[in-house]
Amino acid sequence: MSQRIQYYSTNRNLAGIPGLIPWKKSVSFREALLHGQAPDEGLFMPDPIPVITIESIMALKGKPYTRAAMLVATAFLADEIHNEVLEKIIAESYNYQVPIEKMIDRKYIMRLDQGPTASFKDFAARMMARLMSYFRDPGKRLNVLVATSGDTGSAVGDAFKGVAGIDVYILYPKGEVSGRQKKQLDTIGENVQAVSVLGKFDDCQNLVKQAFSDPSFAAFNLTSANSINFGRILPQIIYYVYAYAQLAASGEEIVFSVPSGNFGDALGCEYARRMGIPVKRLVMPTNENDEFPRFLETGVYEKISPSRACLSSAMNVGHPSNLARFFDLYGGTVDRGGAVHRYPDINDMRRWIFSTSITDEETRKTIRRAYDQYGILLEPHGAVGWRGLEAYLERYGDFPLCVSIETAHPAKFPDEIKDLLGINPELPDSMKDIDQKKGASFELPSSYEEFKNYLQTRLKVR
Repeated sequence: MSQRIQYYSTNRNLAGIPGLIPWKKSVSFREALLHGQAPDEGLFMPDPIPVITIESIMALKGKPYTRAAMLVATAFLADEIHNEVLEKIIAESYNYQVPIEKMIDRKYIMRLDQGPTASFKDFAARMMARLMSYFRDPGKRLNVLVATSGDTGSAVGDAFKGVAGIDVYILYPKGEVSGRQKKQLDTIGENVQAVSVLGKFDDCQNLVKQAFSDPSFAAFNLTSANSINFGRILPQIIYYVYAYAQLAASGEEIVFSVPSGNFGDALGCEYARRMGIPVKRLVMPTNENDEFPRFLETGVYEKISPSRACLSSAMNVGHPSNLARFFDLYGGTVDRGGAVHRYPDINDMRRWIFSTSITDEETRKTIRRAYDQYGILLEPHGAVGWRGLEAYLERYGDFPLCVSIETAHPAKFPDEIKDLLGINPELPDSMKDIDQKKGASFELPSSYEEFKNYLQTRLKVR
């Protein structure tokens, strides 16, 4: 019988920090999911990381995405949820296509933009919402706080809309999401409220984290649907397993390029490698918020504050939350404020991870080149991913099998696409009526006291 997986805090080894008591315990997946983060503001980490065999992975070749989802989900959840319940959750979560398009030779784009909000965040949010609905105490209301730089909020809002017993509050930086992203966020309605914050994404993220550590909210069952919650990370492991099974020969190595902002998507690939996918290198290109590539180059971590506003807006993150998990996996500790308490094994990180910063001008050139040369339409985040892969291959030489992640539908960025290519990207079916929807956000300054007052007038216990 496999060892039961428990979840510990990334801050468990901290000492001597005023006001912070390291949390040395561990919890089940259910508790990690419903609490969002550990009591010491650390992020939950699974121990042990389950392993799946190459034989079970290759058995997925030619099979639907739901089969890959079951393989990964049961590896983590077999002790906590019955298979028939998990199968139902997965069937409801993944009722759309996952296209893998050839760019050139054996270099592919995996399109994660076919879900109900046309974003890769649908993959995590839909499964997470259903898991929360299953695990929550039916006698208590669950209050979900989400910070978004673009796509997370609309995916989470759509996934949780109408779910009984759960209210959702989505914080986004005013003026730093695209017009269509804002429209998606503001018009979800029902049990989902959008909050427009006069600040940066990092401000939104910090407001959410402060609320979690505020004892005055202890009775309100706060949790997160951001990637600080491991319930968001688990589903993001699945598509790497799926892509490998469809494209690779058994045991063949693969390179994945993942456009990286808050690092949850890339973390899914890191876990997939540790579970058994033969990943040669994880490429993590950022936009001009280049704190991570600079760290890999110099060995010194310095967050960017405030974060820089770039074309790939969902990646405008100056201190990624999931960096704490990457540090932990490689033997280090960094807190939510960006202070490093113990550096990870930098040489080991460099062995498995490559990162580079892609400018807005490079992003625009990549969108043009991909369309002109290959007939593939990329949006800014996917273009960062593809250019990052090109940069890796330019430095280390060609590699046979590579997959770059396209994280959002180009129709979410119509103005930029029109300016660059002279075309209007066709709206996916899920967004056909977006311009006719009505709704508005609640506007707040980036002050925790203001946010706290806002929540105190709205949160419900039951």
